[in-house]
Amino acid sequence: MDDQQPGRGTVIAMVTGVAVLTAATVVGGMGDRNLPLDLAVGVAAVALIPVVARWPVHGTLALSVLVVLSPAATPAATASALVVAQRRRLPVAVGVGVVGLVAHLAQGLVRPAGGLSFGWWAVLAACAYTALVAWGALNQARWALLGSLRDRARRAEEERDRRVAEARAAERTRIAHEMHDVLAHRLTLVATYAGALEYRPDAPADQVAKAAGVVRAGVHQALEELRDVIGVLRTGADEPRPTPVFADVPRLVEEAREVGQQVAVTDTIEGTPPDAVGRTVYRLVQEGLSNARRHAAGKPVTVRLSGRSGAEVCVHIDNEVAETDATRPPGAGLIGLSERVGLAGGRFEHETTGGTFHLRARLPWPE
Repeated sequence: MDDQQPGRGTVIAMVTGVAVLTAATVVGGMGDRNLPLDLAVGVAAVALIPVVARWPVHGTLALSVLVVLSPAATPAATASALVVAQRRRLPVAVGVGVVGLVAHLAQGLVRPAGGLSFGWWAVLAACAYTALVAWGALNQARWALLGSLRDRARRAEEERDRRVAEARAAERTRIAHEMHDVLAHRLTLVATYAGALEYRPDAPADQVAKAAGVVRAGVHQALEELRDVIGVLRTGADEPRPTPVFADVPRLVEEAREVGQQVAVTDTIEGTPPDAVGRTVYRLVQEGLSNARRHAAGKPVTVRLSGRSGAEVCVHIDNEVAETDATRPPGAGLIGLSERVGLAGGRFEHETTGGTFHLRARLPWPE
């Protein structure tokens, strides 16, 4: 165990306690011809206490030497033996305790205690040092246990905070993806009609009114869909509105055609995919049409859907792109689709070749 630096208050308390015990020992032996020696040993023992506080083993061994000379060093030596037992490994503490016991046995031979045989003196010294070493080892184990429990509590708190942070980040990412999926399609429709109004300010009044009505309706639907997303993601939402499924794909295509987008759809899917699969197909088509409106306005879009139960659903979307968009890095929508398809156990890829953007996805369709 590494040395521990005790506080100034601890050292003062140790010095004070040992000084009092040493004084009592010396006073108890007043009248003895060895009184000058006892006083000198007592002062030296008290002076060694700060050494014990910093270097317990060396200080205690020095005090054991003083014990042989005078009982005035006994309080400091026994207190130091306890310090060693509390701060050092058990073998070291036992060794220091044995040295202290031998020193007290030598003291019993040199200066026998009045009215107490050497045998009883040896027994009392052995019991005292055994108790000191055991007490110190017990305190050390208890402190180690408390430190371990504190560390475990700290780690548990850090782990809890990390999980909370990860959950919040995941929820923010989920909300961002859902909002992008829901709003990107609707807002590109609104932007297309708004762009037409700006480009043709001299259009007939009925066309301007129609375009303005589409913009108004698109903004209204965007707000409604935003409320739906927040209602679904918010904890405690009582009755969230249903999310899009495969049956909503034709409506999605029709909305794109209404704003002038050229969309050719080939649907050879046999049956109706499960809601989870159909929802992902809807998001794929939605993102493909939205990307085409943003980066290839006026260019035709080809959507091919195929699949059957027990196999997989394939989604292929192709559209021409401008040269400036051919090397554009994937946006948040494509990244979100990649994660969505991956979570569904499917494969997702996209690339631009020969001026055409290709989006490919395969989704498992269990029986």
